[in-house]
Amino acid sequence: MQQLQHAARALGWDGQLIPDVEVLGARFAAVARIRHDVHQWRSRHGWAPELNPTWFRSWSEPSTHDHLPVAAVDLLGVLVPVSHARNALQACGTLLTLAPCAVVLPADHPYQPWSMLELDYYGVGVVNADFEGPADLVIAPEDRTAEFGSSMFGRWLLEVLYSKLLEHPQLTENA
Repeated sequence: MQQLQHAARALGWDGQLIPDVEVLGARFAAVARIRHDVHQWRSRHGWAPELNPTWFRSWSEPSTHDHLPVAAVDLLGVLVPVSHARNALQACGTLLTLAPCAVVLPADHPYQPWSMLELDYYGVGVVNADFEGPADLVIAPEDRTAEFGSSMFGRWLLEVLYSKLLEHPQLTENA
Protein backbone atom coordinates (compact mmCIF):
# COMPACT_ATOMS: atom_id res chain seq x y z
CA MET A 1 0.00 0.00 0.00
CA GLN A 2 2.95 2.33 0.62
CA GLN A 3 3.89 2.09 -3.05
CA LEU A 4 0.39 3.18 -4.08
CA GLN A 5 0.35 6.03 -1.56
CA HIS A 6 3.62 7.34 -2.99
CA ALA A 7 2.19 7.06 -6.50
CA ALA A 8 -1.01 8.94 -5.58
CA ARG A 9 1.07 11.67 -3.95
CA ALA A 10 3.27 11.98 -7.08
CA LEU A 11 0.11 12.39 -9.17
CA GLY A 12 -1.24 15.07 -6.84
CA TRP A 13 -4.42 13.11 -6.16
CA ASP A 14 -5.59 14.47 -2.83
CA GLY A 15 -8.08 11.90 -1.62
CA GLN A 16 -8.37 8.61 0.19
CA LEU A 17 -6.56 5.62 -1.24
CA ILE A 18 -8.86 2.61 -1.52
CA PRO A 19 -6.68 -0.44 -2.19
CA ASP A 20 -7.77 -3.82 -3.51
CA VAL A 21 -10.85 -2.80 -5.45
CA GLU A 22 -12.07 -5.66 -7.61
CA VAL A 23 -15.00 -5.24 -9.96
CA LEU A 24 -15.85 -7.18 -13.10
CA GLY A 25 -12.50 -8.93 -13.09
CA ALA A 26 -10.45 -5.75 -12.87
CA ARG A 27 -8.23 -5.29 -9.84
CA PHE A 28 -6.97 -1.82 -8.96
CA ALA A 29 -6.69 0.88 -6.32
CA ALA A 30 -8.82 4.01 -6.42
CA VAL A 31 -8.28 7.47 -5.06
CA ALA A 32 -11.60 9.01 -4.07
CA ARG A 33 -12.84 11.96 -2.09
CA ILE A 34 -16.00 11.91 -0.01
CA ARG A 35 -18.57 14.60 -0.75
CA HIS A 36 -19.42 15.60 2.81
CA ASP A 37 -22.69 17.38 2.05
CA VAL A 38 -24.04 14.42 0.09
CA HIS A 39 -22.73 11.91 2.65
CA GLN A 40 -24.45 13.77 5.48
CA TRP A 41 -27.72 13.99 3.55
CA ARG A 42 -27.63 10.31 2.61
CA SER A 43 -26.80 9.33 6.20
CA ARG A 44 -29.71 11.37 7.59
CA HIS A 45 -32.12 9.88 5.08
CA GLY A 46 -30.95 6.28 5.41
CA TRP A 47 -29.66 6.02 1.87
CA ALA A 48 -26.84 3.51 2.19
CA PRO A 49 -24.57 2.60 -0.72
CA GLU A 50 -26.42 0.62 -3.37
CA LEU A 51 -24.16 -2.31 -4.24
CA ASN A 52 -26.49 -4.34 -6.43
CA PRO A 53 -25.52 -3.63 -10.05
CA THR A 54 -28.92 -4.87 -11.26
CA TRP A 55 -30.60 -2.03 -9.39
CA PHE A 56 -28.67 0.47 -11.49
CA ARG A 57 -29.94 -0.96 -14.74
CA SER A 58 -33.44 -0.12 -13.60
CA TRP A 59 -32.53 3.57 -13.40
CA SER A 60 -33.30 3.92 -17.06
CA GLU A 61 -36.92 3.09 -16.17
CA PRO A 62 -38.45 6.31 -14.78
CA SER A 63 -41.54 4.44 -13.54
CA THR A 64 -39.33 2.26 -11.32
CA HIS A 65 -37.20 4.97 -9.73
CA ASP A 66 -38.29 8.58 -9.55
CA HIS A 67 -35.43 9.48 -7.19
CA LEU A 68 -31.81 8.55 -7.57
CA PRO A 69 -29.08 8.85 -4.97
CA VAL A 70 -26.50 11.50 -5.68
CA ALA A 71 -22.98 10.09 -5.75
CA ALA A 72 -21.34 10.61 -2.36
CA VAL A 73 -17.78 10.30 -3.68
CA ASP A 74 -15.71 11.78 -6.47
CA LEU A 75 -13.33 9.38 -8.17
CA LEU A 76 -10.05 11.24 -8.65
CA GLY A 77 -8.15 8.45 -10.33
CA VAL A 78 -7.32 4.79 -10.66
CA LEU A 79 -3.97 3.16 -9.91
CA VAL A 80 -3.09 -0.19 -11.43
CA PRO A 81 0.12 -1.87 -10.25
CA VAL A 82 1.90 -3.76 -13.03
CA SER A 83 5.33 -5.36 -13.17
CA HIS A 84 6.10 -4.45 -16.80
CA ALA A 85 5.08 -1.55 -19.03
CA ARG A 86 4.00 -4.01 -21.75
CA ASN A 87 1.04 -4.99 -19.51
CA ALA A 88 -0.03 -1.43 -18.78
CA LEU A 89 -2.54 -0.74 -21.53
CA GLN A 90 -4.38 -4.01 -21.03
CA ALA A 91 -4.35 -3.50 -17.24
CA CYS A 92 -6.07 -0.13 -17.55
CA GLY A 93 -8.60 -1.34 -20.13
CA THR A 94 -12.06 0.08 -19.54
CA LEU A 95 -10.90 1.86 -16.40
CA LEU A 96 -9.76 4.67 -18.72
CA THR A 97 -13.42 5.47 -19.35
CA LEU A 98 -14.12 6.09 -15.65
CA ALA A 99 -11.30 8.32 -14.40
CA PRO A 100 -7.67 9.19 -15.07
CA CYS A 101 -5.75 5.91 -14.95
CA ALA A 102 -2.10 5.45 -14.05
CA VAL A 103 -0.03 2.31 -13.91
CA VAL A 104 2.41 1.91 -11.06
CA LEU A 105 5.66 0.29 -12.14
CA PRO A 106 8.48 -0.78 -9.84
CA ALA A 107 10.94 2.05 -9.14
CA ASP A 108 13.72 0.26 -10.98
CA HIS A 109 11.66 -0.40 -14.13
CA PRO A 110 13.71 0.66 -17.19
CA TYR A 111 12.44 3.54 -19.27
CA GLN A 112 11.40 2.23 -22.71
CA PRO A 113 10.40 5.09 -25.01
CA TRP A 114 8.38 2.95 -27.48
CA SER A 115 6.06 1.55 -24.81
CA MET A 116 5.75 4.90 -23.05
CA LEU A 117 4.77 6.57 -26.31
CA GLU A 118 1.78 4.27 -26.71
CA LEU A 119 0.69 4.82 -23.11
CA ASP A 120 0.97 8.58 -23.52
CA TYR A 121 -1.10 8.39 -26.71
CA TYR A 122 -3.95 6.65 -24.88
CA GLY A 123 -3.70 8.93 -21.84
CA VAL A 124 -2.42 6.28 -19.44
CA GLY A 125 -0.21 7.72 -16.73
CA VAL A 126 2.98 6.07 -15.57
CA VAL A 127 4.51 6.28 -12.11
CA ASN A 128 7.64 4.49 -10.96
CA ALA A 129 7.26 3.81 -7.26
CA ASP A 130 8.83 1.72 -4.57
CA PHE A 131 7.77 1.08 -0.99
CA GLU A 132 10.33 3.62 0.20
CA GLY A 133 10.74 7.24 -0.75
CA PRO A 134 8.94 9.42 -3.24
CA ALA A 135 7.60 8.13 -6.53
CA ASP A 136 8.70 9.37 -9.94
CA LEU A 137 5.95 10.64 -12.26
CA VAL A 138 6.98 9.53 -15.76
CA ILE A 139 3.77 10.39 -17.67
CA ALA A 140 0.82 12.32 -16.25
CA PRO A 141 -2.52 10.60 -16.93
CA GLU A 142 -5.18 12.34 -18.96
CA ASP A 143 -8.79 12.58 -17.92
CA ARG A 144 -10.62 11.12 -20.91
CA THR A 145 -13.97 10.62 -19.17
CA ALA A 146 -15.66 13.36 -21.23
CA GLU A 147 -14.94 11.40 -24.40
CA PHE A 148 -16.83 8.38 -23.08
CA GLY A 149 -19.66 10.00 -21.11
CA SER A 150 -21.21 8.59 -18.00
CA SER A 151 -22.18 4.96 -17.61
CA MET A 152 -24.17 2.84 -15.21
CA PHE A 153 -20.98 0.89 -14.48
CA GLY A 154 -19.18 4.09 -13.50
CA ARG A 155 -22.06 5.18 -11.29
CA TRP A 156 -22.20 1.76 -9.64
CA LEU A 157 -18.44 1.90 -9.04
CA LEU A 158 -18.94 5.17 -7.13
CA GLU A 159 -21.36 3.32 -4.85
CA VAL A 160 -18.81 0.53 -4.32
CA LEU A 161 -16.15 3.10 -3.41
CA TYR A 162 -18.58 4.89 -1.09
CA SER A 163 -19.24 1.59 0.65
CA LYS A 164 -15.51 0.96 1.07
CA LEU A 165 -15.01 4.42 2.56
CA LEU A 166 -17.84 3.81 5.01
CA GLU A 167 -16.04 0.68 6.23
CA HIS A 168 -13.46 3.08 7.68
CA PRO A 169 -15.43 5.84 9.47
CA GLN A 170 -12.30 7.93 10.11
CA LEU A 171 -12.03 8.44 6.36
CA THR A 172 -15.50 9.97 6.07
CA GLU A 173 -14.93 12.26 9.07
CA ASN A 174 -11.63 13.74 7.95
CA ALA A 175 -11.60 13.28 4.19
